[in-house]
Amino acid sequence: MKTDEQACARGYDAGKRVKGRKRHILVDTLGLLLKARVLTANIQDRDAAKMLFLDIKEQMPRLQLIWADGGYRGKLIEWVAVQCLWLLEIVKRNDQVKGFVILPKRWIVERTFSWLNRNRRLSKDYERKIESSEAFLYLSMSILMLKRLKI
Repeated sequence: MKTDEQACARGYDAGKRVKGRKRHILVDTLGLLLKARVLTANIQDRDAAKMLFLDIKEQMPRLQLIWADGGYRGKLIEWVAVQCLWLLEIVKRNDQVKGFVILPKRWIVERTFSWLNRNRRLSKDYERKIESSEAFLYLSMSILMLKRLKI
């Protein structure tokens, strides 16, 4: 996510060629936000996932399976199995198919990101502090869930 020039903590992701911060979220099967971490863009996705998983390890004892995209493959799968006793399953893209294809399970988190990005405040990271960015993610998801409540 691109950040405003006022941001205290920013980084550069050479792979995506983005200067700013990255949002890492954990959602349930409905796409509702369980945990969010905002980190500088220079932190690798696998390292950010470790931080996120350590945050929720004690809070979610019934968690058993996590679906993730290809950016989280590698040694992280074994680390999650040993440290957290969960199964990290990578949802892979088929290289044979050309064009846009909806991948099972992976669209859930992408849909959540699109819900969050509807909030104008989250279209770009305007916050100076990372804690404020995380708070606005939770606030935006809370508003979304409240709108869905039916009395």
